[in-house]
Amino acid sequence: MSGHNSPKMVGSLPDTAADSPLVPVALTWLVWSMFAASIAVLAVRVRTGFAWEIPGVVAIDGLTVLMWVVVTFFSGIVHSYSRRYLAGSRLKTPFFATVFGFTVVVMGLVAADHLALFGTLWLAMGLLMAKLIGIVSGWDQAQAAATVARKYFIASSGLLAVALTALWWVTGATSVSGITAAADSFGGPAWLVAAGALVLAAMIQSALIPFQGWLLSSMTAPTPASALMHAGFVNAGGILLTRFAPVITVDPALMLAIVGVGGASAIGGKLLKSVQTDIKGKLGCSTIGQMGFMIMQAGLGFFGAAITHLILHGFYKAYQFLSAGGQVEHASPSEGTPHTIGTTASIAGIVVTLLTGIAGGAVFALLTGKGMKFDSGLLLTFFVVFTTLHAARNAVQQTTLPRVARYGAVPVVFFPAIVVYAAVYTSVSGLMPVSPATTELTLLHGIIAAVFVGIYTAIETGIHERSQRLYVVLLNAGQPAADTVLTTTEDYNEY
Repeated sequence: MSGHNSPKMVGSLPDTAADSPLVPVALTWLVWSMFAASIAVLAVRVRTGFAWEIPGVVAIDGLTVLMWVVVTFFSGIVHSYSRRYLAGSRLKTPFFATVFGFTVVVMGLVAADHLALFGTLWLAMGLLMAKLIGIVSGWDQAQAAATVARKYFIASSGLLAVALTALWWVTGATSVSGITAAADSFGGPAWLVAAGALVLAAMIQSALIPFQGWLLSSMTAPTPASALMHAGFVNAGGILLTRFAPVITVDPALMLAIVGVGGASAIGGKLLKSVQTDIKGKLGCSTIGQMGFMIMQAGLGFFGAAITHLILHGFYKAYQFLSAGGQVEHASPSEGTPHTIGTTASIAGIVVTLLTGIAGGAVFALLTGKGMKFDSGLLLTFFVVFTTLHAARNAVQQTTLPRVARYGAVPVVFFPAIVVYAAVYTSVSGLMPVSPATTELTLLHGIIAAVFVGIYTAIETGIHERSQRLYVVLLNAGQPAADTVLTTTEDYNEY
């Protein structure tokens, strides 16, 4: 299943006479036209502060327009890629129709203001993604995977319905904007139910631990559908928390719990990745970890950072999935798991890595103003330093360049990258309908950060591999549902 062009998907359903190319071509042009229009609307928004609404039904703000640009871009890439990927398949037209429908639904979701409309589109988004996972009707494993995903998505929609009902009960408002405007009235059991249900719905949609099962069982999806799933669909959790930010930022304890949940998935995704043997499985676990980072940023109160993370992760993961087949061709077996922290690291390499990470954090702090006070912004900057250290260390120890050129190239490459990241973060934050909700740092924040760094270091040095019990736990947690797994080669050749 690794980055596959399975015989079930390419060249196995050659009923081209029954499937006109007109629909795929027309939808591809249409979605790229929607992307161009979204760019134009974003430019108008940035220049004039444009906002438009049908009161109580839809509201187009900065987040809406930004998501329109992102969604139509990724959808356009998937449409264009799929015209060749599904060439000769009788699934071509239904696949394109479903992907386009998914795009329109997501665009509607980020503009929806009425609670019923928002909840309905959330459910429709999940059902369409489940359909893409099981797009091959005669493939039992694909149908089983679609069923698994559908159950998770219906559960997420049910939790969202509970949250929206509780918020309506507390505020009397029937719109998202009405609810967020009534933040002063939040509190009590109904608010707690609503906030908890919102967080759980976001966790399921973003495949955070312990709800990763649907994502790891979704490998039957065509590769372009997987790209759309990992680059767009899983980001819905971050968008949900951003839309309802005034609801979840009422209580610092809840925000701290969100940071803890995100941190557990960030580490858990990396641990699960270490026991995966196929490329799509590794990419899936990477997504779990990255969504954990995104939720952590939301828990720190920096919703602009969460949206920036999901956009940049979307670009990276779309490329990774659409190029997964090439990774299979170029990969070769290795005798063990490579670790990049160890005795082979030179003193010069360690110094370059540390200086790059610390200086990178300083650049981010100066450009954004985060980390200059003793609040959650300091922890955000800490994770920027941590991420820069991780990337710089990989560059120092894994590149084939000569040592002197390698050490000199690291700061030259990473400092401009941090400047670009800070600029994107600042720009995205300027479009957000909510301001950053920074919170005071507590001892628990420090404990979470220390535990995170300690576990991460243990993983990188391979200490976790010494525990057979942990390996078994991870292996079990990283398994897809049994009936979604192909067990015999003949299953590939049935069609």
